[in-house]
Amino acid sequence: MINDKNSQKIVDIIQNFARKHSLFVLAYGTGCGAIEIPPTMTSRYDAERFGIRGAATPRQADVLLITGYLTTKTVKRVIRVYEQMQDPKYVIGFGSCTINGGMYWDSYNTIKVLDRYLPVDIYINGCMPRPEAVIEGFIKLQKKIMEGRAEGAKHYKENLEWYRANQKKVLGPTTPHIQEYNW
Repeated sequence: MINDKNSQKIVDIIQNFARKHSLFVLAYGTGCGAIEIPPTMTSRYDAERFGIRGAATPRQADVLLITGYLTTKTVKRVIRVYEQMQDPKYVIGFGSCTINGGMYWDSYNTIKVLDRYLPVDIYINGCMPRPEAVIEGFIKLQKKIMEGRAEGAKHYKENLEWYRANQKKVLGPTTPHIQEYNW
């Protein structure tokens, strides 16, 4: 007889397998990185063969792909989009701008490390990453999902106060309370 713990493990494996092969992506194109998304999705590189498809709204998306630099004005909108997404949800930081500010590293208005404001599951290096690198980043995310290690949304919920404190530092004290959409 199968006990509840083993049956739950089997269900988790099946769910992760299905999630891995059905990623709906909402691309938040804030900079020059957005130019690499169309070739990645078209017939030459064909990201759909890996189960990667575009999504129309945050409610339909599994992956938030942030392609470029974020300013203090846009980070508020990215946070809102992320919180409108349903669980499980994942974030991919695309290019050096999301890692360290990229060529805007010394600007007062540019977010330097996206991880302080949202949980990033995968970073894709480069300025700008080619479609091959984008697909490789998605494959790494799929591997993390299959292994049950892509838990950025869970980490966000568990450490919400820390993320909110960082968000308020960059958004300023005059910013009204950021709404929470999922919980």
